[in-house]
Amino acid sequence: MRLDPAQLAALAAVVERGTFEAAARSLHVTPSAVSQRVKALEQRSGQVLVRRSRPCRPTAAGQVLVRLAGQMALLEKEALRAVEPAGSGTLTLAVAVNADSLSTWFPAALAGLPDGVVLDLRREDQDHSAGLLRDGEVMAAVTADGRAVQGCRSVPLGAMRYLAVAAPRFVDARLGGTDVAVAERLADAPLVSFNRKDALQARFLREVTGRRPSPPEHLVPSNAAFLAVVRAGLGWGMVPDVAARDDLASGELVELVPGRHLDVPLHWQHWRLDAPALADLTERVRRAAATLLHPGGA
Repeated sequence: MRLDPAQLAALAAVVERGTFEAAARSLHVTPSAVSQRVKALEQRSGQVLVRRSRPCRPTAAGQVLVRLAGQMALLEKEALRAVEPAGSGTLTLAVAVNADSLSTWFPAALAGLPDGVVLDLRREDQDHSAGLLRDGEVMAAVTADGRAVQGCRSVPLGAMRYLAVAAPRFVDARLGGTDVAVAERLADAPLVSFNRKDALQARFLREVTGRRPSPPEHLVPSNAAFLAVVRAGLGWGMVPDVAARDDLASGELVELVPGRHLDVPLHWQHWRLDAPALADLTERVRRAAATLLHPGGA
């Protein structure tokens, strides 16, 4: 079976943009043309490739073809850069990265990025970013799962260490001080989470209390605001040690259970593809992680 590049591009655009109409605008064709190309590709493959929902989502077979479309586009762009470097334009690398990595160690990997290479960074929780790889929406991702997605390589990066911290006034008012019983009293104390995908606080509570409590929860989907809300005494939260270091040193925050932390092992998963720009980014990510993350995941 020979695959039509225009049909593959239409499928990829529908998945990336979420609707046939948005895909048509990105391809500068009519929605009818996009629909016809996708239907023709489905007829050729003998199965449904995209679920007509909002947003549109690929089926398992569609994921494979969306990834193929992206790989073909990347290789074509790399070839053009090699033979016509002055007129090949920019090469875009779509990458999924969790918010805490984006706000701490990941930017160090981008220093000195080659001219002509631009990034499309998608913020996604490390426990869910592998899904964007499976869908073919990104070509690389920082993930918490070391099991390689089909068609990808997985590289261990190290671990991000999280500490349970709070403002001193919160500890005094809601936890009765920092004695040995503070861990148990955490079960009923308000906490701060990044969003509903953020399971770090719940995981820490299970580990230190042996229970699955449901305390009041503030949702704050911004790294800077998250830290500010914890400093303001609204609740406690799990904060990367590198982000909490200065506040702990100044006394603006205190560690709730000294000696207890969560280490989240991180992995870099990327398409198994001989593409120089992707290989360069991978090496940059590995170097930054080796400098700024904790070894291993214990």
